[in-house]
Amino acid sequence: MTWLESFIDRKHWPSLRILFTGNLLLPILFLGLSLTVSLAAVLFLIGETGGRSSVQVVLLLGVAFALFSLVLVLIRLRSQLLRPLSSLEQTVNQVCQGEPVSSKKPFEPSGVLSGMARDIDSLSEELTDIYEDMEVRVARQTLRLAQKTTNLQVLYDVAAGINQSENLDELLLEYMAVFKRMVNARSATVHLVLPDDKVRQVGCIDLDGRLYNEQQLLPIKLCQCGITLSPGDILCNQNPKLCTHRHGRRMFSADEVERVSVPMWYHGDVLGFYHLYVDRPGIYDGREDVLDILNTIGSHLGMAVAKQRSDSEARRLSIVEERTSLAHELHDSLAQTLASLRFQVRMLEETLQNESVSATAEQEARRIHNGLDEAHDELRELINSFRAPMDQRGLIPALGKLVERFNQETSIHAFFQPDCLKTDLDTSQEMQALRIVQESLANIRKHANAHTVRVLLRCRSPGQYLILVEDDGVGFEGAAPKGNPGEHIGLSIMEERARRVDGELSIESEPGEGTRVELVIRSAK
Repeated sequence: MTWLESFIDRKHWPSLRILFTGNLLLPILFLGLSLTVSLAAVLFLIGETGGRSSVQVVLLLGVAFALFSLVLVLIRLRSQLLRPLSSLEQTVNQVCQGEPVSSKKPFEPSGVLSGMARDIDSLSEELTDIYEDMEVRVARQTLRLAQKTTNLQVLYDVAAGINQSENLDELLLEYMAVFKRMVNARSATVHLVLPDDKVRQVGCIDLDGRLYNEQQLLPIKLCQCGITLSPGDILCNQNPKLCTHRHGRRMFSADEVERVSVPMWYHGDVLGFYHLYVDRPGIYDGREDVLDILNTIGSHLGMAVAKQRSDSEARRLSIVEERTSLAHELHDSLAQTLASLRFQVRMLEETLQNESVSATAEQEARRIHNGLDEAHDELRELINSFRAPMDQRGLIPALGKLVERFNQETSIHAFFQPDCLKTDLDTSQEMQALRIVQESLANIRKHANAHTVRVLLRCRSPGQYLILVEDDGVGFEGAAPKGNPGEHIGLSIMEERARRVDGELSIESEPGEGTRVELVIRSAK
């Protein structure tokens, strides 16, 4: 026996026991009374008159009256019992099959089954509520599974991007857009923490969905509260209305938007972070699953940052090791040969001075001596430059150290002006650019008689950089300063270095106007 049958048996079937004492009592009593009256009338007429025709008439009247009462009883049975029972059967079957009764057509029988109908309707409403709650829960779980599937796909893409992406900035900008869509943020920014603990903004997305890279952000404005204000920074802690008016774009207060920070960490070190600006109440309340996936993706991106820095450092160390090995080879072979030649030329000069030779021979010997001295000095500088390690923080710190050392070794005032925080050059390009600047400063020290030197690094366009070295020295006329054969080979070496990295080197000079060396180099990344 099912629970529904048990329920009906316990509560409603007793009502059927009083079926003939309820609404059908009067028709039944009326039918019995009519039959009794008819029979009594027949007997009375037979006893009084004994007439056959009168008996037939009365009998017919009684039968007609009885038939009328029977029809009335049948109509009452159909309306009060048969139809409600049929409707009850359909409703019970519908409920047993898991289909609740429609609220638009409720089960409403009358008569003795009305109480049962109300209970069936109540049971159907409870089942409907259970089904609706189940549908809501299923929809919620389906949505949660879809979100988890999306998050797993994002994690897979991040893991694949770490191994496939060649440009770290492009990878970070790509996932900034992914984060923005995941939390439906108004805007977003991404920053990297450099090895010297300085923070570099890689890019941002503004309120209109426009993407900005590092070069497009410059120059960055300052808010009245003293913080940097890129197009993606929309949170103002002071007066958002005043900031909106001053900067010509909408700003929000802390009551309107919430800043969600996603760190990119690796082995406990924060290598960068994302800022996502989300409408209040934000995602910190009741959205732990979203925060977990954001932090997981952030950790994967932190691994990507660490891998890129590790690969860059490995390439730098490989180049330094190769150059150091080459310096040792030069020192042990060519340097020793030049030293021996210098000694032999000096002995030749002493011999020529003791004998009567022409002035032309002495002049040629001196010229050979000067050429060997120049070649020896150039070789020593080349060896030193090969041994000098490249600063692991990049080209900008290396140029700063080079200019600082030039200041310390000479009485010439030199200063360095970087126009960008970081270059996007690979290790080989940075090394060649540094050597060109190093050779330019060496030429200034030897030949320029300058009082002031300026070294400028400027970011022209994405991936293009200008390095300028200029002095206020004596200058020279033509493509190269005058000198003896074998001297001033540094200029040709500088041009060769520029061609090696697909750069463009130009040298401008006028007598008495100083010299200007420009190197334009494009990133190979």
